[in-house]
Amino acid sequence: MTMLPLTAAPRDMLAGVEAVLTDIDDTLTLHGRLPAEAFDALWKLKRAGIKVVPITGRPAGWCDLIARQWPVDGVVGENGAFYFRYRDDEKRMIRVYAQSAEERRANTGKLWTIANRVLKDFPGTAIASDQAYREIDVAIDFCEDVPPLPLATAQKIAEAFHAEGAAAKVSSIHVNAWFGAHDKLTMSSRFVAEAFGINVENDVHKIAYCGDSPNDAPMYAVFPMGIGVANIRPYAKLMPHLPRYVTAGEGGHGFAEFAEAVLHARAPHA
Repeated sequence: MTMLPLTAAPRDMLAGVEAVLTDIDDTLTLHGRLPAEAFDALWKLKRAGIKVVPITGRPAGWCDLIARQWPVDGVVGENGAFYFRYRDDEKRMIRVYAQSAEERRANTGKLWTIANRVLKDFPGTAIASDQAYREIDVAIDFCEDVPPLPLATAQKIAEAFHAEGAAAKVSSIHVNAWFGAHDKLTMSSRFVAEAFGINVENDVHKIAYCGDSPNDAPMYAVFPMGIGVANIRPYAKLMPHLPRYVTAGEGGHGFAEFAEAVLHARAPHA
């Protein structure tokens, strides 16, 4: 499928968006920072009554803060291992996991055995600096806080985990690996159903998904309103499913561009 410029998206399709699911790294951020216009775009969407849910590979510790302090309606973390939702009216955090505590503990040892072998087999990699705040997965850094390694190396790291029966996804900075059937799509679908009463199968046209890298491909396979920020282009040949539309701007600038398009489409015609 050819990615079309965001300007080609039909106005009625943009106006019908009721929930925005979005990756964080290199989708909301750019070069490791959250641009002011991206954070402002989150606020604008929220004030317009549009549900906003980051869907990220980032750890539980980060997701707790995001759910509490960002203008979002919840967050799915560690590539679908859980969702956190902070209820302002009750001053209470809701935490829902894909696995029981017992399953999580049983999988940890197996996962670290593979991860330690990967570090030896792929020189230049490291355990991600945010690993201390993770509950489910292991993140191998190939680009964030280490000198960048080729994307082909990241793919081989994922294959090493796959060979041991683990799931693994390549993001723009990490290879995230875990044991379990959960992923971004399964937990996102569960979250919007339980929190907002939106059934992904029946209401898919009401949801937009924004991303930037190969681990977003399963989401693009489902959501017709799939948006890629401009920096997704180098990954296009690696992805079995591409977004329908792509922004002109990269990272958070592209996300802000998308948010403005949605809000403009919802505004009364002049």
